[in-house]
Amino acid sequence: MAAVIVAAIAAQLTRTLGFAIDKDRDFLTVLTNFFSFFTILSNVLAVITLLLCGVWLLIRGRRRQFQPRALSVLLLSVGTYMVITGIVYNTLLRGVALEPGGTVAWSNEVLHVVGPVMMLLELILRVGVRPINWRALWVVVGFPIVWVVYTMIRGEQITNPVTGQPWWYPYPFLNPYTVPNGYIGVAGYVVGISVAVLAVASLAIWWTRRKTDTAVPTVSTDGLVARAVPGS
Repeated sequence: MAAVIVAAIAAQLTRTLGFAIDKDRDFLTVLTNFFSFFTILSNVLAVITLLLCGVWLLIRGRRRQFQPRALSVLLLSVGTYMVITGIVYNTLLRGVALEPGGTVAWSNEVLHVVGPVMMLLELILRVGVRPINWRALWVVVGFPIVWVVYTMIRGEQITNPVTGQPWWYPYPFLNPYTVPNGYIGVAGYVVGISVAVLAVASLAIWWTRRKTDTAVPTVSTDGLVARAVPGS
């Protein structure tokens, strides 16, 4: 899956940069804009996460043990970002051209549908994931907050390489010049998506803890304290 996502990113990047070269656009601006999309960033993080999880499974071998706590929280965070990417795209952006020169159809579906579904399955099946503490919610919301701040500040500093307008925003709902009521309207979208992020992450955390919270302590054969569900 990581390889498929990399191929999808590469295909779209090639199309975007090729168009920039053909139309004599500012290459560095177009490249930076490409990696300023939340979709691209979340998919890059998904690649890293999937590879790390794969390496952990290889290292673990036949041993039955939880994966490192940091990897579990990373999976929770990136899984949430990918699910939100799929939800936002398919509800607000489906059919809207975001890339100059057009999108690569199969790449677009991988980045906005296949990848998010794969990461949703990771959250549901919780392969090797330890029960996650509720404090991890603070970690999950960190990256989206930084990205929104970065996007809104940078948007006013960049000239759109396609239209020549003295601003550039990756998504229409973040553009205060086109959204009704300007920044107030943008704030409404940001709040709505933030609630969705918290909802998805909260459900994922609850899912990892649904048995642990009702379990009773037992002693495993190797002497370590384990958790067992009554009646299991």
